[in-house]
Amino acid sequence: MQVRAMRKSDYEGVYKLWCDIKGFGIRSIDDSKENIEKFLDRNPNLSAVAVVDQEIVGSILCGHDGRTGGFYHVCVHKDHRKKGIAHEMTKFCLEALKSEKINKIALIAFKSNDLGNEFWKHYGFTLREDANYYDLSLNSHNQTSFNI
Repeated sequence: MQVRAMRKSDYEGVYKLWCDIKGFGIRSIDDSKENIEKFLDRNPNLSAVAVVDQEIVGSILCGHDGRTGGFYHVCVHKDHRKKGIAHEMTKFCLEALKSEKINKIALIAFKSNDLGNEFWKHYGFTLREDANYYDLSLNSHNQTSFNI
């Protein structure tokens, strides 16, 4: 297993991985090839993929705004879970953020994602109970669909 920086050329493999994960939410515009490439340009060498036998089996979109880092679409293919892949990708991304002098990271994990929530707690992330998360869609065409 190799963990490395995500490249634009990884999009098809990463998108296929996203589509294979039950309950995964994919946005029609934000997760398009064009917008993921824009994200990678804005945040070079911060996102990660895990590769086994030339197949992408894990990914993290990682970026920052100059103050706080963020993880998006963290996932590992079901056939490759519990093998340390998420840990290695997380370590890769955290080190990349540290090299950018980013001192804090935030992420969103769906309450129904028991496996993910357990992972983040085990890794040392703290569940905030003093804040609410709000979002507002600025484009009605940017629809989220969840894999069944």
